[in-house]
Amino acid sequence: MGFLDEIKQRRTFAIISHPDAGKTTLTEKLLLYGGAIQVAGAVKSNKIKKTATSDWMEIERQRGISVATSVMGFDYKGLKINILDTPGHQDFAEDTYRTLTAVDSVIVVIDVAKGVEPQTEKLVKVCRMRNTPIIVFINKLDRPGKDAFELLDEIEQKLNLKVTPLSWPINMGQHFKGVYSIYDRSLYLFEPGKQHIEKGVAFNDLSNSELKNYIGDDAKILSEELQLVEGVYPKFEVDHYLDGSICPVFFGSALNNFGVKELLDCFIEIAPTPIGHQTSARFIAPDENQFTGFVFKIHANMDPNHRDRIAFVRVVSGRFERNKPYHHVRLNRKIKFANPTAFMAQKKSILEEAFPGDIIGLYDAGNFKIGDTLTEGELLQYKGIPSFSPELFRYVENADPMKSKQLAKGLDQLMDEGVAQLFTGKSSGRKIIGTVGTLQFEVIQHRLLHEYGASCRYEPITLYKTAWITSNNKEMLADFKARKAPYLAFDKEGRDVFLADSPYSLETSMEKYPDIQFHFTSEF
Repeated sequence: MGFLDEIKQRRTFAIISHPDAGKTTLTEKLLLYGGAIQVAGAVKSNKIKKTATSDWMEIERQRGISVATSVMGFDYKGLKINILDTPGHQDFAEDTYRTLTAVDSVIVVIDVAKGVEPQTEKLVKVCRMRNTPIIVFINKLDRPGKDAFELLDEIEQKLNLKVTPLSWPINMGQHFKGVYSIYDRSLYLFEPGKQHIEKGVAFNDLSNSELKNYIGDDAKILSEELQLVEGVYPKFEVDHYLDGSICPVFFGSALNNFGVKELLDCFIEIAPTPIGHQTSARFIAPDENQFTGFVFKIHANMDPNHRDRIAFVRVVSGRFERNKPYHHVRLNRKIKFANPTAFMAQKKSILEEAFPGDIIGLYDAGNFKIGDTLTEGELLQYKGIPSFSPELFRYVENADPMKSKQLAKGLDQLMDEGVAQLFTGKSSGRKIIGTVGTLQFEVIQHRLLHEYGASCRYEPITLYKTAWITSNNKEMLADFKARKAPYLAFDKEGRDVFLADSPYSLETSMEKYPDIQFHFTSEF
């Protein structure tokens, strides 16, 4: 198969939602269709012993939530599908924001009862900033929920999306009978508790009396509602979906494997093939011959038995080949990769080559940081993968003096993942962890103990915000550092960081020292 054909075969997307909307369950069912798994797992269940494929970390199995982005690839109808299942919980949003730089489209999952929730709003806002194509899947139709028209209004108002339904529900909750696919003009009937793939019945003409044999008196209601849909919502155009100006909406029940196949079949037809990305030097198109890619995620201990550390790389252009040396732009040296891997959550297989749109795992001995670029020699840097200024802070102290080396190594590796940031006070030498959510502290503590055998304790610290500081005015910078010595730290890269203990302190510092730049993301 030719290089251009390989690119056309790829579909790389993320599934995003507020926690508990059914994102990981939907991922499981998509994997089921691709033959990647034989039995769909439960996110949290007492009855089903198999846990979700994408929730493989111990803490994820205990909590029933995703705390790290999982990458899964499978083949479906001759296409190579790459799914990134992201954390929904707001405390892990930074991982999700970075993941969105590595995908070409997204599926947003919304709970029919809860509607649009706060975390969904934040994530969709990031997608809209990049004009990422969005498909909406309204989930849990087998439970009571909001009226379909009411939900569509809510999506348009809260998410600022222009929607067009491509399927339509026939009742919901106990009376849920199925969906009518507007996209392929077919009726799909729901059977509670049945996990088989439903077969559609073609109905081009909804006035056909045969329809009543399938759904009874709901035939008239369905016909009226679909007339209203056609009158109110714009006609679906693929180009408008691809430029982010219109979002198709599907209805179903991921847990019952209903409506998922229609979503997947439509997705592979309309979703974008791999797109290019902007670098510091120029725009890189996927069909360029020279390989380029960027690191958007690092994960330590995917296999705790081997203490491995893996960098997740999105291939942007060219063909990646095993054992071929590539240029690490930041380190300015060539590195060869003997065991590049393809992913199925934590299960990995060695790959010989990869193409634009693919996500590959590179074993890392400490060479990579999030945002690093690999090329065949060209000096360029991919943009848009920042670390954000943390909002919550704790002193971290060693709880077991015999394990100080393990703690230092664990903190070093976990911070490289980007889940949190580590600052060292310049005058005190004390270590401070900064995160965007309280649950991160628990995850770090859990992973330090279970993956590194190190125990830590936290102590409170009063901090409002951190800011990286730079300036060309050496005198002003020296004066600032002398006066603010107790509030200065350095990050893992040795860069100067101001620890503001209040909004007032930050504001007055910015006014008093106009030639000092205060940066709130690490991209500067």
